[in-house]
Formats: sequence, C-alpha cells, structure tokens
Amino acid sequence: MEFTQQSANQNTVISISESTITLTQVQLKIPCFISSNRAEEISISSLQEITKETLFPLLSQDSLNLLIIGTGKQSKFLSPKQQVALSELGLGVECMSNISACSSFNLLLSDLRLVGLLIL
Repeated sequence: MEFTQQSANQNTVISISESTITLTQVQLKIPCFISSNRAEEISISSLQEITKETLFPLLSQDSLNLLIIGTGKQSKFLSPKQQVALSELGLGVECMSNISACSSFNLLLSDLRLVGLLIL
C-alpha cells in the first residue's frame, strides 16, 4: 500500500508491504520501530513479546506520548496486563492493522506529535 502524505524532513511512511516498509529516506524490513528521529529494524516479532523491558531501549532515546503498534493485516490487541504495564510508563498505546497504523503515524507526525510506530 502506498501513502501520499510526505515530508522530506521526517520519517514519513511512503509504502508498506508484507515484509518491508519504505520511509522518505530508507527502507526497513519488518519488524521495525520508527519515530520522527529514528528508524530501525528490531527483534520484537509478536505482540506477546511487548513488555516495558523490551520497549525501554526504543523509548529511552525518544520522548514519546503515543506508541502506535501495527499488528499485521488485522488488528490484534495487547493483553490487559500488558496495557497496565505500559500505562505505567506514561505512554499511550494504540494497536491497529499495519495500514491503519502507518496512516495514523503519518497524520500525527505531520501535526508534530511525539509519536512512535512499531510495525510487527
């Protein structure tokens, strides 16, 4: 799927396929983490692996208010235990399909929001 909203100064999502995501400046293999300042491939491959400990290395380098998690073709959700643990970090978390996650990320990034995108 291709997206039309683009900004050369940010890590805007240009397109996404089943195995890769293309940003303004780089193409990454999925799974990956993207913020306004960083884009990197990661080892977290499933929703069940998401904990405060696995996210800390990603979140410690950016000041984020919201993390959007792309869960594949269909929306899947964190367990209540995971939601409580992540809320303790003061971080809003939303789970949705990869296409919806990329669209939401681009929109929030263009509004200069402190948002991160985790694509699984």
